[in-house]
Amino acid sequence: MRRISIAVAASTAMVSLAAGCGVLDAGGETTEATPTKGNDITVGLLLPETENTRYDKFDYPIIKNKVASLTNGQGRVDYANAGADADKQAQQLQKMIDDKVDVLLLDAVDAHAIAPTVKKAKEAGIPVIAYDRLAEGPIDAYISFDNELVGEVQGRSLLEALGGDVDPTEKIVMMNGSVTDPNAAQFKEGALSELEGKVTIAQSFDTKDWKPENAKSNMTRAIDSIGKDNIAGVYSANDGMAGGIIEALEAAGVTKLPPITGQDAELAAVQRIVAGEQYMSVYKSYPQEAETAAEMAVARIQGRDIQFDALTRDKVDSPTNKDVPSQLVSVVALTKANIKTTVIEDGIYKVSDICTAKYEDECEAIGLK
Repeated sequence: MRRISIAVAASTAMVSLAAGCGVLDAGGETTEATPTKGNDITVGLLLPETENTRYDKFDYPIIKNKVASLTNGQGRVDYANAGADADKQAQQLQKMIDDKVDVLLLDAVDAHAIAPTVKKAKEAGIPVIAYDRLAEGPIDAYISFDNELVGEVQGRSLLEALGGDVDPTEKIVMMNGSVTDPNAAQFKEGALSELEGKVTIAQSFDTKDWKPENAKSNMTRAIDSIGKDNIAGVYSANDGMAGGIIEALEAAGVTKLPPITGQDAELAAVQRIVAGEQYMSVYKSYPQEAETAAEMAVARIQGRDIQFDALTRDKVDSPTNKDVPSQLVSVVALTKANIKTTVIEDGIYKVSDICTAKYEDECEAIGLK
């Protein structure tokens, strides 16, 4: 069993879904308790924003399909995206409570602000599973990636790109995520555990709403302060912001881009990695996270307690609740070297998606055909 706090992760041991599935399969029919609901269930899914393409492209369709397969086609998913608006998400959550959905998967825009509405769902007898971001309030379970490990992977990768034995006077810029997202604090903490004392963090920003345009504006300020030729590398917490950072650097006349990190393995970021514009991203298996979330939701509402417990072997503390049953999914550093064995092998993208005419030569150079 692993414990992680919303502020500080105690370990970076990785959890394998395959191992979890082994537990489920081993028990056969004994994993099933008397269901409290049948297959005709409604799962409410609340996702936080549209700037990151993963939510509409991967999370929603994967969860929708998995719920259908787990319920013989009878279960449905009621989906709402808040567009980075915390008030709107609270309204969406309230509507799902009013509509009496059976169980909720919640990826919070603002983990703290949503807590009162989570409490209302609990009072209405609707289980709430925090998805990807740890919402405050009385949630029943949590499924996400190992967020501090994400930051550690990013920090280590940036140091590797700088040459391993880095001059501690080398200046980097840190472009962190939104302060309303608890994951951002963990990414930042993980990155700092690798970077502090090894490089000089010349500028650090918490980027409002994770928006690329805000990252671009922040980066422009950093360039003006540090000088375009004095930035050895950029820690970017995700791919969308990496795109904005690159725009700012190019607008300032930088022709040889410094190494830039990312996260989410967005298609545009993978293409930038192929082209040498972005050094790395963090690949997170969205199918694994999303399918597990669907399994948790269905097991919870159907009273399959043994199955639910097997899926939630970790324990997480939020600012409001302790010992939240959880699962933390492992992550991989994505570089030119392993595009084929990650996003292509997992079916996230086809070679033809990445290697469009613009990137044909670069793809050929790294063996993507």
